[in-house]
Amino acid sequence: MNETNNTKEDATSAFKNAIEKGTEAQRDFMKQYSSIQQDALQNFFSILQGLTYYNAMFKTTVQSGGRISIPEAERQALKIEEGDLVQVIVIPIDRKRRNTQIK
Repeated sequence: MNETNNTKEDATSAFKNAIEKGTEAQRDFMKQYSSIQQDALQNFFSILQGLTYYNAMFKTTVQSGGRISIPEAERQALKIEEGDLVQVIVIPIDRKRRNTQIK
């Protein structure tokens, strides 16, 4: 009977060890996964900050001769001075057409 108890204890001990090792493996996996996920989020926010740090978005009206103006607040924030070369991406929002009659 003593032998039967030892076999049960060995089986129970082996089962507990297997559960502990499984739990430890899951814990390590989650640590690694969390680290990878955190790195990905940091990279995303770094890229997003870079895109918004040196850029501005504003609406302006096209003036005569096709000129547009950069508002003073944006010029100051981006340290744009007269004569600086800037890149402009134009996205029409609303088209204002003068009423012209064909005769």
